[in-house]
Amino acid sequence: MSTETLSPLVAAATAHDQLPQLAHVRNPGMALDLDWVMAAQANTSAIERRAATIGGRRSVKKEWQAAWLLKAITLIDLTTLSGDDSEGRVKRLCAKARQPVRADMLEALGMPGLKVGAVCVYHDMVETAVRALEGSGIPVAAVSTGFPAGLSPWKTRIMEIGESVAAGAREIDIVISRRHVLTGNWQALYDEMAEMRAACGEAHVKAILATGELGTLRNVAKASLVCMMAGADFIKTSTGKEGVNATLPVSLVMIRAIRDYEARSGIKVGYKPAGGISKAKDALLYLALMKDELGWPWLQPDLFRFGASSLLGDIERQLEHHLTGRYSAANRHAMG
Repeated sequence: MSTETLSPLVAAATAHDQLPQLAHVRNPGMALDLDWVMAAQANTSAIERRAATIGGRRSVKKEWQAAWLLKAITLIDLTTLSGDDSEGRVKRLCAKARQPVRADMLEALGMPGLKVGAVCVYHDMVETAVRALEGSGIPVAAVSTGFPAGLSPWKTRIMEIGESVAAGAREIDIVISRRHVLTGNWQALYDEMAEMRAACGEAHVKAILATGELGTLRNVAKASLVCMMAGADFIKTSTGKEGVNATLPVSLVMIRAIRDYEARSGIKVGYKPAGGISKAKDALLYLALMKDELGWPWLQPDLFRFGASSLLGDIERQLEHHLTGRYSAANRHAMG
């Protein structure tokens, strides 16, 4: 299989290695505009109808599917957030991040050197991940601020951000206080987000909304706007620990909030769906949605990431099927 066979999407995938990570202008935030927040609406039935059409309208096959899946690999925040995480597990994960697909397969696809977007770990494993990824250009992201509930003391949450940055994390995934959304205390949410953003310093901040716990799509839209106004560089659906995580309807609401924010501020904010995205076909749906709603800039790792742990294995199986016509057992594509 030559590179030309997969053009032009392979060219888009290989651009990941030519561009610095997180190259876009950071979000400086803006003053809280409560009129804008309170005017935010979400037509649930229309949103669900739109989300339901994506799979039928944007089906890709054969070499085009392979190319989209190669692109998806470059957008993965390869994640381990288990209570039994160890240094050995994190090192194996980092090795997989450096070599996400078997070398012979990447050679056959004309894509040697392909890497994931980032590695995401708990604070305690940041230094281990930084050492394991040294020289790779792959950033380490740390979940912080009392992840996943976000209910630890405020000073502790801010201190945790600083410790993760000092340990070498280049991205911080923070969790918001859901109660501010559920009670409509938008000023408190804005102030909290702004202080956490300041504590991140040069590290990019992803605001986890925990959308499955926000009650309504309208709350999701409002929380998205407030977090962006307060300086979030990314907005993220979920911790992966909620009962309901990333969904296409929620994603549609959040990315349209991103589109509105860019229209008013001129600033591009990134998007990260997380939790429950484990199949290659799911990744294709999210990529199609991003391309339709926001365009090509949001198909680069500085503006779009998948938060996933098992997605990469299924993508690798699909790519092997593309090359050989056979599906292999999942244990042939271990995480490390």
